[in-house]
Amino acid sequence: MAQRAARRVRLLAATGAAAALALTACENGTGTRDEGASAPATTASQPGTPTPTPKTSEASTGTTGTGTTGSGTAGSTSSSVSDTATKNTRQPGSSSTSRVLCNGSNTTVTAQPLSRPLNHLLLTVRNTGSRTCDLTYYPVLRFDEMQWVPQPDEATHPQAVTTLAPGESGYAGVLLSAADGSGDGGTTGKKLTVAFQGMTPNSSGGASATPPLPAKGVYYDSSLRLTYWQQDRSDALDW
Repeated sequence: MAQRAARRVRLLAATGAAAALALTACENGTGTRDEGASAPATTASQPGTPTPTPKTSEASTGTTGTGTTGSGTAGSTSSSVSDTATKNTRQPGSSSTSRVLCNGSNTTVTAQPLSRPLNHLLLTVRNTGSRTCDLTYYPVLRFDEMQWVPQPDEATHPQAVTTLAPGESGYAGVLLSAADGSGDGGTTGKKLTVAFQGMTPNSSGGASATPPLPAKGVYYDSSLRLTYWQQDRSDALDW
């Protein structure tokens, strides 16, 4: 019986050693079970499947560098447009910048009563300056101390500004009174003032002029109207 007890002790000891060995193999010392080696981070390609090639960035191919940043052809085009714009810009001293407004300081103005057309007055402006001048819109007329401004006939509006080189003349026709006597408020004007407009309607174009009238004056009434400045004398009369 003593032998049986001794064998049982040895059996228990052997069993305990085996259990300890199994525990050592199954645990990693941190209390977690060791499931063996982990799987590879990337899956191996299957036989016959090509391995993907890393994508080349657009920057390395030069795609972004041409056109997007303004280099290459786009830059050349911008430079070309800029050069063209510079060439097309009028420089000081060109015909555009050398022109001035026509007014009483650089012209002589005459006012001539006409028998035909009846009751008409012809204004003539001659450029006496050394630079080309522009006659803009229409003359602003005032007889004596009149309190209203005669308006132009819009049918006489020219296609372009009347421009006078030195020595050239421009014209405007004035209808003084209605031939059939339909106008009212008729009176005789003794003094005429001709004002010039600027580059915008009703703005001042500079000094005015006071062309002499016949000693007896000129008769006008509420029918008084006029033309825009004209390049040709005939256009100032045939309306």
